[in-house]
Amino acid sequence: MPDWLLYRGTRAPHDGIERLPPPPPWRSFDGGPTLDIPPAGPAGRHQATTYRPSDDAVQQVNAALYLRRPLLVTGPPGTGKSTLAYAVAHELGLGSVLHWPITSRVTLRDGLYQYDPLTRLYAAGREGTADRREGSANGREEAPSDDIGRYIRLGPLGTALLPYARPRVLLIDEIDKSDIDLPNDLLTIFEKGEYEIPELARRAEPTAEVMTADGSAAERVTVTGGTVRCGAFPLVVMTSNGEREFPPAFLRRCITVRLSQPADRAELAAIVREHLGDLADRSDDLIGQFFERAKEGTLATDQLLNAVYLCRYADAADRRDLADRITPYLASGPDDD
Repeated sequence: MPDWLLYRGTRAPHDGIERLPPPPPWRSFDGGPTLDIPPAGPAGRHQATTYRPSDDAVQQVNAALYLRRPLLVTGPPGTGKSTLAYAVAHELGLGSVLHWPITSRVTLRDGLYQYDPLTRLYAAGREGTADRREGSANGREEAPSDDIGRYIRLGPLGTALLPYARPRVLLIDEIDKSDIDLPNDLLTIFEKGEYEIPELARRAEPTAEVMTADGSAAERVTVTGGTVRCGAFPLVVMTSNGEREFPPAFLRRCITVRLSQPADRAELAAIVREHLGDLADRSDDLIGQFFERAKEGTLATDQLLNAVYLCRYADAADRRDLADRITPYLASGPDDD
């Protein structure tokens, strides 16, 4: 295996990220003070430890890491586009994946941070009343405290751009479902590696302790001057089902990889074995049936996993018929992805 590969797709955790060289001069960021990556949680662990990446996916992930560029992952449903992010984070020890699911209503601000002014206003009123009562009892008037950081929580994108010592993994899921302006809005953030929180920038107090997408209200990070700037640029994995085209300026700044469905029965069986162990050895008929049906329309590999698992425990007279009924085509006609 080439020595330049940091992510190898072996699923075994290692410290290969320590060999990541300095970024190109045009992708160097100097945010600080440096933060440690929080430990990984249980989310996505099974998928990460059973995922089988293609050689092309391994190469492109490493290209994105070296060049500090977003990775745009396309392909039909069920090919592991989202799972790739969890697999990289697990193998390279990059902590929990920051997940940002996209809909047509999502804006750039949603990914960066959320500010709750109404709760802050109500809290200030309550604290002001309590402080005035206490001050009157002590013979002096006291002003309420103003901890604005309690009402600001960084989103997945905003958290990923904190100045971590190692790159965080950010999964921007199904970006093709976004509003038409979101890809272009992301370009500025990806190029600068920083963003401003106006509610903090306007304050006379230069620092604030804000919440992140990772932790509870008790776990906060310091933002100075209202600006967040990354140190290690995050590994941004953006998935797309191919429902729209992206502008050339956006594609030019991305590393792209296309995932495909398993090429033969042996590859399908290997995937089932990774997830369900020896159930794969007793499911040759279902695997073969699924492979033949996939030639006529779009099916996802996780549908096969569901069918194999259910047929193991269901007392069905015809297991092949049961498998057919729980694996409907996702699109009619041959899969031209």
